[in-house]
Amino acid sequence: MVSGIFLAAGRGRRFGGDKLLHPLADGTPLGVAALRPLRAALTQVVAVVRDGNGLLAALLSREGARVVACPHADRGLGASLAWGVSHAGESAGCVIALGDMPFVQTDTVRAVAGAVAAGADIAAPFFHGRRGHPVGFAALYRDQLRELDGDEGARFLLERDASRITRIDVNDPGVLRDVDVPRDLAG
Repeated sequence: MVSGIFLAAGRGRRFGGDKLLHPLADGTPLGVAALRPLRAALTQVVAVVRDGNGLLAALLSREGARVVACPHADRGLGASLAWGVSHAGESAGCVIALGDMPFVQTDTVRAVAGAVAAGADIAAPFFHGRRGHPVGFAALYRDQLRELDGDEGARFLLERDASRITRIDVNDPGVLRDVDVPRDLAG
């Protein structure tokens, strides 16, 4: 089984507040919309939120994620990722998805998870030649992911082990579209 790690512990400072609660055009909170493809594709999803974000935690829990609050989320994405991987158990690997990417398609998540389940060390979607998210890692990376800290996340692993990435070409522009500021929601 491949687990999902959903990173939703950021503050949304550039957005001007808790962007994951911001409603999309259809009224769905951004964070819920970003979680749904991961939940649809994977049996187990661990959602990492910051301490004190009870409303987001409740919404993600209702969507079927196992929510864990990261007490040191302010240290950065790497700390939150390590926390999530530490709470995911001993699966065959994980697919790491970002809470501010609500436009990723479920088929993309399935393709990344399927590549990891089939033996890929790292799997990533590519749209028009550009690597996007979510990214999958085999269990052999579990300890390295658990040791992350700071704000870099798994980027250095992707750069260091670029030759081990199984490239999945997708017709999904959502793999490149994150929401940092309100204007990112336009078209």
